[in-house]
Amino acid sequence: MSKRVTLYQSQAIDGQIAQVPLRDLAAAAREGDQSAVDQLMGAVHQIAVRYARARLGAFPGAADAAQDAAQEVCVAVLTALPRYADRGVPFEAFVYRIASHKVADVQRGVIRRPVPTEDVPDTVDLSAGPEESALRADQAARVWSLMDKLSPQHREIITLRVAVGMSAEETAQALGMTAGAVRVAQHRALGRLRDMIENDDQGLR
Repeated sequence: MSKRVTLYQSQAIDGQIAQVPLRDLAAAAREGDQSAVDQLMGAVHQIAVRYARARLGAFPGAADAAQDAAQEVCVAVLTALPRYADRGVPFEAFVYRIASHKVADVQRGVIRRPVPTEDVPDTVDLSAGPEESALRADQAARVWSLMDKLSPQHREIITLRVAVGMSAEETAQALGMTAGAVRVAQHRALGRLRDMIENDDQGLR
């Protein structure tokens, strides 16, 4: 299984994923087309990495954790594929449901995970120091903690639109919504999040 996941990761990095709707690839993969399986899982890995990086980007060790999460998503999707039924909802929505759970599991373990250092640097490190890194991680944790108070749909829309950088149309396809509904929900979610941040700031004063 790990060798197969590594293949999917390599395909995604090399940009060899065919521009074929995931729904069509999923149907072919379920029929035993190994080429479709490889293309589908390569696309799934690409989606999962983007999503995981958006959710974990501010935490120490996030890059490695995002890759771990993406591999977990690939394995879960591949395992569930024989039971997947196309009910008219984009396959991306199926992938994001799995990714949200897997990334949440990884996120809980990475928030306070220490980052090992192999060597003592010979030169001055101009990157963010421990205090600044800790502050950024704390701020990110605070925002995600507030986002957890949003509805699951609003939380996913903000993640995909703001953090991942997907268009309203791409987000709509992933979540089985219309682009107009995504924009309305995003506006409401951001307004709700802004109010929570302001109230949280006042509570800290």
